[in-house]
Amino acid sequence: MSGIEGKVVAVTGAGSGIGEATALLLAERGAKVVLGARRTERLEALAARIERAGGRAAWIRTDVTRRADLSGLVGLARERYGRLDVLVSNAGVGLISPLDELRVEDWEEMIDVNLKGVLYGIAAALPVFREQGSGHFVNTVSTAGLRVVPLQSVYAGTKNAVRTISEGLRQEAGDTLRVTVVSPGAVRTDFTERMDPQARARIDRMMETALSPDAVARAIAFAVEQPDGVDVGDIVVRPTAQA
Repeated sequence: MSGIEGKVVAVTGAGSGIGEATALLLAERGAKVVLGARRTERLEALAARIERAGGRAAWIRTDVTRRADLSGLVGLARERYGRLDVLVSNAGVGLISPLDELRVEDWEEMIDVNLKGVLYGIAAALPVFREQGSGHFVNTVSTAGLRVVPLQSVYAGTKNAVRTISEGLRQEAGDTLRVTVVSPGAVRTDFTERMDPQARARIDRMMETALSPDAVARAIAFAVEQPDGVDVGDIVVRPTAQA
C-alpha cells in the first residue's frame, strides 16, 4: 500500500505538539488516525476537530509506560478499521538536568516513556504487522542523540537507545516491514514545562528559532507516503539556525 489515503495510523503522544500536528496532517491526507495520549480531553477535542473536517479518527487513553495501553491502542485500530498500517511512537519527555542533581526519578521516567514506551509499541504492533505482511514503525527520536551536550545525558541516552533498537528492527524486519527514525531539532512545544530551571533557560533560548510541529509532521508524512519497498530510514529535521 502506497501513499497516505486509506492507511490506518496510530499516533502516541497525540494530545499536543508533534503528535497532534502529525494526526491532523495525516487525517487531512486521507489516513484513518487512532489517537493515543494520557490527556483524554485533548484526544476527544482533536478527534472532533478531525471529524468536523471530514476525516476519520478514534481515540483511547494511552500511557506508554503501560504495556496494556499500547496493546489497547493497536487493538482499537483493528477493531475500528480492521488493520494497522503505521505506528508513530511519538510520546516522550525531556526532564533535562545536570547529572550532579541526581534526579533519579526523572531518569527513570525518561527510560520508561522514551525507551520502554517505544518497545511496548513494537511488542503490540509487530505481531500484527507480521500477520498482515506489511506495516511501518515511525519512531520520533531527537537531534540530542546526534550531538550530545551537557544536561542532556540521560535524555540523549534514551533517544540513542531507540535509534539503535530501530536499526536492529529494520534489519530484522525483512522486505515487508518499514522502520523510520525521525530526529527533530528544536520544536515549539510544551517540552520545557517540567525541566530543571537551568536547562529550561537554555532550551527556551533555542525556542526563539524553533520549528513548528507541522514541519516534523510533514517529514513523517513523507516517510509514510512512500510506495511499498521504499524505506526512508532516517530523517533529521531542525532549524537552519540550530548548531
